[in-house]
Amino acid sequence: MLENLSKTIKTIAEISVSEERKTVLKPLADYIQNKVNANEEIRLSFICTHNSRRSHLSQIWAQTMAFQFGIKNVFCYSGGTEATAMFPKVGETLVNQGFQIQKLSQEQNPVYAVKFDDNQHPIICFSKAYFDDFNPKTNFGAIMTCNNADEGCPMVFGAEARFPIKYDDPKAFDGTDLMNEKYAERSLQIASEMYFVFSHVKK
Repeated sequence: MLENLSKTIKTIAEISVSEERKTVLKPLADYIQNKVNANEEIRLSFICTHNSRRSHLSQIWAQTMAFQFGIKNVFCYSGGTEATAMFPKVGETLVNQGFQIQKLSQEQNPVYAVKFDDNQHPIICFSKAYFDDFNPKTNFGAIMTCNNADEGCPMVFGAEARFPIKYDDPKAFDGTDLMNEKYAERSLQIASEMYFVFSHVKK
């Protein structure tokens, strides 16, 4: 794990997850555990309306925590009900928390490579619809990270399980004095919950 990211994860380990949230998170941990027990690949697709903030944070932290806890064959994806772009503040927040991010393209919807470890393949991030060819078509768990996507996608085609794990949108603070703080706060909340999920999976 990258050194600065490792330090962040030590602080994340101290963040307590409420009993209410544990109830929300436990079905996802059980789904992953069942896949591990069956020696099957674990595909997780994090879905939000625009695939610009919460779904990317969730994808990146889930992949990182799988590595942190040595859970093999975990492949994390993200998508939206429509494509926009990964919001720049998301990348900035993650760099501040210890990730290395390389921008691979310059178009309106850039592609980013997000590294959590020197020797691991980077997480490839760009905004896309959840059914984009980049994402799995079958045998995946769909994690709905916002109300709009959960209500707007009554059915996620190809998903074998669905988990409503919703987060408040830091977009509400865009352009305000609280913007940096709220993006960092949301990222750490998602990180702490993915930490909880993967810490409960036995190899």
